[in-house]
Amino acid sequence: MDIKNRNKILQYGRELLELELYEAQKLSARLGDDFVKACELILSIKGKVVVSGIGKSGHIGKKIAASLASTGTPSFFMHPSEALHGDLGMVSSSDLVILISYSGRAKEFNLILPILKEMKVPIIAITGGSTSPLALSAESVLDISVEKEACPMGLAPTSSSTNTLLLGDALTIALMRIKGFKEEDFARSHPAGSLGAKLLNHVKDVMRTGSVVPQVKDDATVFDAMLELSRTGLGLVAVCDISNNIIGVFTDGDLRRLLLNNGTLQDPIIQVITKPGYRLPEEWKAIEALKSFNDHNITAAPVVNNEGKLVGALNIHDLHQAGIY
Repeated sequence: MDIKNRNKILQYGRELLELELYEAQKLSARLGDDFVKACELILSIKGKVVVSGIGKSGHIGKKIAASLASTGTPSFFMHPSEALHGDLGMVSSSDLVILISYSGRAKEFNLILPILKEMKVPIIAITGGSTSPLALSAESVLDISVEKEACPMGLAPTSSSTNTLLLGDALTIALMRIKGFKEEDFARSHPAGSLGAKLLNHVKDVMRTGSVVPQVKDDATVFDAMLELSRTGLGLVAVCDISNNIIGVFTDGDLRRLLLNNGTLQDPIIQVITKPGYRLPEEWKAIEALKSFNDHNITAAPVVNNEGKLVGALNIHDLHQAGIY
């Protein structure tokens, strides 16, 4: 590509961004009573938020519905054409509807609005047409009007669709914050993601249990503990009394120090362990365990229950395998 066309491409891209940013910057000053009213309406309903739009508005409407649903406001998207052929039955009088149309004159909405009004379903309009049928039928009107679309022909929704997206995000996050929605709440709707792994998993969910937990009784020898170290490969052995309470831990480091000090493998384990030794509560969140490993500069620890009894073991690789970093 020659330098002339390359420069044109960059110019066109920058012009679009500048125009869209110019229009978007005006949105903040428009937020007022109608925005507050929209949030109050959503907070007051017992049902769900139903988002609807057609064309580009519909695509953005799907994103708004998904964002609301994932941040504590039950919501779903309903296509206007499908609504006219049965899907309107998904809307109940306990719901609220957000209708998106830049002109506010979408033909499908002209047929839907009288039915929603008869059902006494609250309507929030996201539109650039302040005197349109949609705006006049709504309890709250969120203004996305623009002076100019970034499309040079003024035809393709560009600045207006960006405004719609931004206003939907503003509504979503304002609701999320006023509800006190927390990371743990977010994780419950994203259980397969890394955030879900961090916030939903507890130590007991990812720890090793059963025969792979390295342990010896307090009457064992160093040789017994060394065999257990080799068998499990965890880098430590929990030393327990007859009731399975942890007395201390024996690590690779303890073994090296023993040998450097001319100790023998027949020495009683109780004489060379680290007391009381670090251990993890099974009820801790897995992300807390990872932080604790980093804080204490260790890579593994036995796990205890509320009574202090050994129930498992965990190392940093187990956390990484569970998607916790």
